[in-house]
Amino acid sequence: MIKSYKVKKSLADTIIYTLLTIMGAIWVFPLFWIVMQSLRGEGGNYVAYIIPHNFTLKHFVDLFTEKVVFDYPRWFLNTLFVSICSCIISTFSVLMVSYTFSRLRFKSRKFFMNFGMILGMFPGFMTMIAIYYLLKLVNLTGTLAALIICYSAGASLGYFISKGFFDTIPRALDEAATIDGATKNQIFWKIILPMSKPIVVYTVLTSFIGPWADFILVRIIMGDKTPNYTVAYGLYTMSNDKNIKKFYFQFCSGAVVVAIPITILFLNMQKYYVEGVTGGAVKG
Repeated sequence: MIKSYKVKKSLADTIIYTLLTIMGAIWVFPLFWIVMQSLRGEGGNYVAYIIPHNFTLKHFVDLFTEKVVFDYPRWFLNTLFVSICSCIISTFSVLMVSYTFSRLRFKSRKFFMNFGMILGMFPGFMTMIAIYYLLKLVNLTGTLAALIICYSAGASLGYFISKGFFDTIPRALDEAATIDGATKNQIFWKIILPMSKPIVVYTVLTSFIGPWADFILVRIIMGDKTPNYTVAYGLYTMSNDKNIKKFYFQFCSGAVVVAIPITILFLNMQKYYVEGVTGGAVKG
């Protein structure tokens, strides 16, 4: 009986690992293809093979040096600036709102939590036209400040995971600190946050990735302000029917370059990212 169970379990594990391997290969293939295209030395936009016959870094050099039509370096800096500013504002906003809902008890607390949850159920693109006209009213369309405001303004609605993490931290710590004379502000900054590294890292990553990869909002807000494009929308303009034949290799190189910072950031912080999603604070 035990032997039969082990055989069935081994067969099931083999099937699962095989399926995961196939799914992983399907997921990785487009990434591998774009990297190979960016390194291809022979001309022609489309070829019948994947691995280049000749490798070159010329396309990456052209990406950063040929700035007459498409200023990729500026787009990259725009994206970095918007992502960092939005990340800082959003992180503090989310963590403070999460701590407030987790620790403080006040009138209408339940109402605000439920109201925020309901608002979070609506897709963001539903409000984009309204956002555009509001920004136009205050003369902010086509600016990087408009992107930062849009990415940061509603960030606190994503408080659910952070609040769940703060709920796992023993309230006895707050009570002991209060007895010692600490204020709520001091408890948050000096006790709760130092114990919440996983959720802080998780919030930083999610707050950074959104602006870094966003396309729709940039397209609506920026219009024809090409110098203020971010990389996502800039690469889209490179890949349209008018430009793809001439800038095909720069497009592939740009797609690789934009993935490098976020990949490095995620690989270095994935341990804390996973802990932020699946774990809680260590009770004691």
